[in-house]
Amino acid sequence: MKTPFRLDEHPRRPQPLAAPPAGYFDRLPMQIMTRVQPAPARETVATWSWLAALSQPVRTVLASGLVLGSFATAFLLTPSASAPTTALARVPQAELVQYLLASDTRVSLTDLAELPATDQAMTSYLQASPTELQDALDAQPTEETYL
Repeated sequence: MKTPFRLDEHPRRPQPLAAPPAGYFDRLPMQIMTRVQPAPARETVATWSWLAALSQPVRTVLASGLVLGSFATAFLLTPSASAPTTALARVPQAELVQYLLASDTRVSLTDLAELPATDQAMTSYLQASPTELQDALDAQPTEETYL
């Protein structure tokens, strides 16, 4: 609920002791404008002054060349992703097979299934016993499933 406001309950402010000088409010904006001067423009660094002297199309070409050059440099300086593949390809297959046979885990059928089918020379390195071969064949499904 709003309280009622009565103007006669509030006393008026006293009048100023002296009236403002003649033309005070006419001169006031000019006095304020002379006091508030815009900040002097900072001088540009001499190293970038040549850029301001170029025309806008030349600056655009320069900026796009700089961006493209940085992308090309970043592309050329990143190592290629095929480096581990080529390093592994240089290891002889006989050493790879010896490493796999010497480790605690044996090579399973799923590991062999993931090998590329183009390299058939690996079969000469596999040393599977007849019982392991029979177990692997028995584990294969006997039902023929057609897609």
